[in-house]
Order: sequence, then C-alpha cells, then structure tokens
Amino acid sequence: MARLPVSTRTLAHERPWLLVALVGAVAYYFLSDNQIGGVYLILLKGVGVAALAIYCWRRAKGASGALIGSVMALSAIGDMGIELDFLIGGAAFFAAHVAAIALYLRHPRPDPVASQKLAGGALLLLTPIIAFLLTSDWTVAVYAVSLGGMAAAAWWSAFPRYRVGFGAVLFVISDLLIFARMGPLQLEGIADLLVWPIYFSGQFLIATGVVQTLRGRSVT
Repeated sequence: MARLPVSTRTLAHERPWLLVALVGAVAYYFLSDNQIGGVYLILLKGVGVAALAIYCWRRAKGASGALIGSVMALSAIGDMGIELDFLIGGAAFFAAHVAAIALYLRHPRPDPVASQKLAGGALLLLTPIIAFLLTSDWTVAVYAVSLGGMAAAAWWSAFPRYRVGFGAVLFVISDLLIFARMGPLQLEGIADLLVWPIYFSGQFLIATGVVQTLRGRSVT
C-alpha cells in the first residue's frame, strides 16, 4: 500500500480537521457537476468550511476562538443554504460577516499606516458599489456592505494581512464573480471554474491565520 507523503501524514496526525476540509473542498469541486444527488452534493459542499469551523473551535479558545469558529460555521450554513435559496444563503453569510467584523474589531492593528487605512477604506466603499453595478440589485448591495466591512475590518486588524487580510479579499473576489454571473456580463463559465477555489482558499487562509495568531499570542 502506498504511503502518504510526510507532509500529508503530519497534517492528518496534527491537524486532521484541516485535512478533512481540504479533501471535502476538492471533492466538491470535482463532483459538483456529477449526478450524485442534490442533497448529498449540498452536504458535501458544506463539509469543507464546516471542518474549518471544528478546527477553529478546537484550536482557539476564549471569545475570539468562539467567534472565528462561528464565522466558519455560519459560512458552511451559507454554502449549503445558497443551494436551496439565495436569500437563505445570503442571510447566513451576512451573519458570518457580522461575526467576523466583531472578531477583527476585538484585535485592532496599532498605528496602521496610511496605505493600510486606504486599502481598508477602498474595500469598505468599493465592494458594495461594484456589487450594485454588476447586478443593479439593492439587496445584493446591502449584503455587499457587510462583505466589504468584513474585508476592511480584516485588513485593519492585527491579524496578518497577507493571510487573513488576503483571505478576506479572496472572499470578496469570489462573491463579485457570483454577482457578475447574475448580471449582464454573462461570466458563467469563468465564475463556475473560479468561485469555489477562490472562496475556499480565502476561508482557509482566514481560519488558519486567525487561529495561529490567537494561539501564538494567547489572547482571547
């Protein structure tokens, strides 16, 4: 029997829920067009980020650990709910963004430089504007306010920008691709290929970046 690579064996032993998350996300990506059944596919879609939620709850303690775990759990609900009804999924993601904003505001970056403030401000303002231009839908724009607020708060927080901040930006990009698919640009093919890997990569970076920072600083 072939042995797993050392890095994979280490991941399976020390961070099993991260391995479950990766396997679940990859499986969903390649099986999403397979006729395995709607309910099973919906559940499979939720596995990746749900496993990230368990990883966060197990590895990070205190109020901040509960918040990042809740962010991932609500996102997993959104992943599955959006397959049933766009508003159900959107409401779950809206709640996830609110929880993420609360987490990031608990850990502000001391003395951010002007470029950091500018980047966060651009995410906050431009995300809902672009979302509305892509869809002409005020409901989407209202949701995008929470999306942009989440990304801005992540960028302004004390968590590492090139993991948590970049992960939040990837989340924004994935949602904007979904909005582009809804509007007149007709980007279905591109969006179908890119939305899931961009979205999950963002969530993976956020979860691991937040957890490792909280554990390293022993903060709550």
